[in-house]
Amino acid sequence: MTHAEIEITAELVRDLLRDQHPDLADQPVRLGARGWDNQLWRVGDDLAVRLPWATQSADELLRKEHTWLPALAPHLPLPVPVPQRLGEPSPRFPRPWIVTTWVPGTPADRAPAARAAEAADALAAFLTALHRPAPEHAPAGRGRGGPLAGHSEWVIEQLDSAAGLGLVPDPGAVRAVWEDAAAAPGWDGPALWLHGDLHPANVLTTDGTVSGVVDFGDLFAGDPAFDLASAWILLPDGAVDRFHAAYQPAPDAATLRRARGWAVGRALACILIGDAGVRGRPGGKPTWGPPGHAALRRLLATAR
Repeated sequence: MTHAEIEITAELVRDLLRDQHPDLADQPVRLGARGWDNQLWRVGDDLAVRLPWATQSADELLRKEHTWLPALAPHLPLPVPVPQRLGEPSPRFPRPWIVTTWVPGTPADRAPAARAAEAADALAAFLTALHRPAPEHAPAGRGRGGPLAGHSEWVIEQLDSAAGLGLVPDPGAVRAVWEDAAAAPGWDGPALWLHGDLHPANVLTTDGTVSGVVDFGDLFAGDPAFDLASAWILLPDGAVDRFHAAYQPAPDAATLRRARGWAVGRALACILIGDAGVRGRPGGKPTWGPPGHAALRRLLATAR
């Protein structure tokens, strides 16, 4: 199913609620956001309905979020969209959907964190709380959160594409950061709960600091370095060291090397998606480019 195959409207959302959760159907419904895989419609002041509108994998991700996030959310120091109800496929809408709590704030790709100390402390506290050992039956990361070496071909392809478009001023230095990360010792601790998708559109800010985290569809268990990479992309200049000092337990040198590698991959993806948006290509998001460029600049400035 693609974006064009089904039109999601306020009337459709009301009808779905009336059919399956009638006690919510009389509240005001208005569009909250259109994301990569899901649309978000506000229901009253405190709730939201998330409906998949793109890839089929979004169905599985919504069900995973509904299964796991309610148990994790009470331990997290930042607001997250806690699933409240599950909507099943029906003749009106042939895919599952969920009702969650509404998380206020502005996505960081549109309002980047500006207060370095406060944002570093908030992100570190959130990841410290989330990164607890996961049960054996926790979802896996489909290659993410594992060894970086298996992703080298994809990262180098991304780098070559960005360099070919003139978007990376020193591709050799970027490649050196990635190769150093891929050669770092792997994670030998327990598989920890990870958000798995901490890009700027999934982190909310208020008054210049991190104030909420959304979209836990990629939640999985693995190496914490994957989430720690977000510091270079989400935090302002001068905040990464404070973040590492505040995160507990303090990451060792190998974990920081791996995190830098994952940050390279995420930064290149943001740069290419941002460039596609500037050029008006489908799926492009112009606001993703600046945080990707800033992340590469920070990574190269601290490369040894």
